[in-house]
Amino acid sequence: MPAHQREPVLDVVVPVFNEERDLEPSVRRLHAHLRETFPYPFRITVADNASTDETPRIAARLAEELPEAQWLRLAEKGRGRALRAAWSASPAPVLAYLDVDLSTDLAALLPLVAPLISGHSDIAIGTRLARGSRVVRGPKREVISRCYNALLRSTLAVGFSDAQCGFKAVRRDVAERLLPLVKDSDWFFDTELLVIAERAGLRIHEVPVDWVDDPDSRVDILSTALADLRGIARIGRALARGTLPMAGLRRNTEGDPPGGPGLAGQLLRFAAVGAVSTVGYVLLYALSRPATGPQAANALALLICAVANTAANRRLTFGLRGRGGAMRHQAKGLLVFAIGLALTSGALAVLHQVAPAAGRRTEVAVLVAANLAATLLRFLLFRAWVFPARRRGTGGTAA
Repeated sequence: MPAHQREPVLDVVVPVFNEERDLEPSVRRLHAHLRETFPYPFRITVADNASTDETPRIAARLAEELPEAQWLRLAEKGRGRALRAAWSASPAPVLAYLDVDLSTDLAALLPLVAPLISGHSDIAIGTRLARGSRVVRGPKREVISRCYNALLRSTLAVGFSDAQCGFKAVRRDVAERLLPLVKDSDWFFDTELLVIAERAGLRIHEVPVDWVDDPDSRVDILSTALADLRGIARIGRALARGTLPMAGLRRNTEGDPPGGPGLAGQLLRFAAVGAVSTVGYVLLYALSRPATGPQAANALALLICAVANTAANRRLTFGLRGRGGAMRHQAKGLLVFAIGLALTSGALAVLHQVAPAAGRRTEVAVLVAANLAATLLRFLLFRAWVFPARRRGTGGTAA
């Protein structure tokens, strides 16, 4: 991007609803910070979500007094609705937003948007849950935040660490493709946008932030939590059915992004790999059983198939190529193998205890049944732990 730019390069949106106390000092503080530290022209957009107090009057006055400020009035509430309207109307190549309470230290703003200005990344988020973050907040909100992000990782297999931090940025060309796919207009807007972006293989840059909780927060935690759960279920169904048209979002077309084309596609590929692995396991067990005995034959067959199964799922099911992280994936795969070994060996031991004279056909049938019973658990562990959906950016460490 040219150093001498006339039009705003960055548009920072501040969504507000009845913020007559915090609006003016926060916007003036943000304006002063950008004037001092940001090397390009910028704009501050106050997106008013149908406020009923003095917020509209204060926003209008700030727009008159500060040449880089403007005011956008919406007739309906909803943070997602405000961001969608402000970002859709902005000509700036980089779009950002932050909460009006300025809980996030503004020193992280330039590191947040720099990878987007350079073109290295597509989306950038502040994270309170990565190493290097410094957070001051009560135990209640700390537990809620960590539980929510853990829920996202376990249900949607996300790789980003903090979905709810009110400190994010996106390139405008990316936002133009993403926004039509995001259905939520309230607090789940951020999460939905990030999930879609990550599944499409877009680069998500994470910046550890210093964050101080606002004790005057008026967010209804219960209703927001219920809405988030409904949003997770909705986006999960869409991903499972493959109904999100994400092909046009991909940063490149070299294979599927981490996480695969969706839950349905992953299940089909995992089942195909599992079927081949099961056949191989039975053949190896039958060949080695006469020389080693049942328990040793079971362990040897499982070990060989586990290594081959992990490598096949890494490439075919979860779309990971190259040697990067392969040893770590195999190590985790061996831990999953240990769970399968315990399950199948336990089933074999129970069979010999109940029916000491059981023949080899019975042994094989019991082992196949136990192996299939472990398949669902293996898939869940592969998806959520061994091969979780990872951001392609390099800024920050998921926690």
